[in-house]
Amino acid sequence: MTSPAAPSARARLPWVRLALVGAAGGLLSGAFGVGGGILMVPLLVTFAGMNQRRASATSLAAIVPAAVAGSITYLLNGQVDLIATLFVAIGGIAGSWVGSWLLRRLSLGWLRWLFIGLLVAVAVRLLLVTPVRTDRLLEFDVVTVVAMLALGVAIGIASGLFGIGGGVIMVPAFIALFGMSDLVAKGTSLAVMIPTAVSGTVANARAGLVDLRTALVVGVAATAASFGGVAIAFLLSPEWSVRLFAALIVIAAVQLTIRAITLGKRERPRDV
Repeated sequence: MTSPAAPSARARLPWVRLALVGAAGGLLSGAFGVGGGILMVPLLVTFAGMNQRRASATSLAAIVPAAVAGSITYLLNGQVDLIATLFVAIGGIAGSWVGSWLLRRLSLGWLRWLFIGLLVAVAVRLLLVTPVRTDRLLEFDVVTVVAMLALGVAIGIASGLFGIGGGVIMVPAFIALFGMSDLVAKGTSLAVMIPTAVSGTVANARAGLVDLRTALVVGVAATAASFGGVAIAFLLSPEWSVRLFAALIVIAAVQLTIRAITLGKRERPRDV
């Protein structure tokens, strides 16, 4: 005889899975200065049965509270460059609207392969960069400001289009192009994500692409886990930090490639 608790347990299972997705994303967010969407998007596609478009939009909404919690923790430890945050965020807000506009118009097939291409490019770039921990402050001039605004636009487009906070682009760029310490790059990255992710989420919500209940569950779990992720970031050496991050990205790219090939064979051209 089936116990009365069995149906209830089965009903809770999807929410437990979503909480685990959020926890994984939050841990990644705090540890590597990313929004967590780089992991949450493929997990939402796989375990929540979402298509790439809806998973990207929902992930971006869930990123907001985790980015707030993580950036505050880094800020309290003196690892956020507020001036850099301002300039990159200005460009990011503009770019996020462009990315959200593209999200509503590109085919699902293109979204899958563009996302996979982004993952591979980021993984390769991470392995080519050797971050260092330094207390050197970033000097701002006209070239630096323009470069940060342009970086913000690129990050905003990626944020709105792929449902990521942009940290997978931001952290390597801060380290390689501006010479930031890996911890400052992570903390600043999370701070920039707050206005960028909010802006993109507003546009996606207006288009009806965000699953708000799912975003709430994933976001709460991600926020709780982000504190542990920040603690891990301070324990890891810069070298191990980028190696582990690159490995996670490669795993996600392989998983999505297999799924994209499988779905590509089953979907009709008008559904891609």
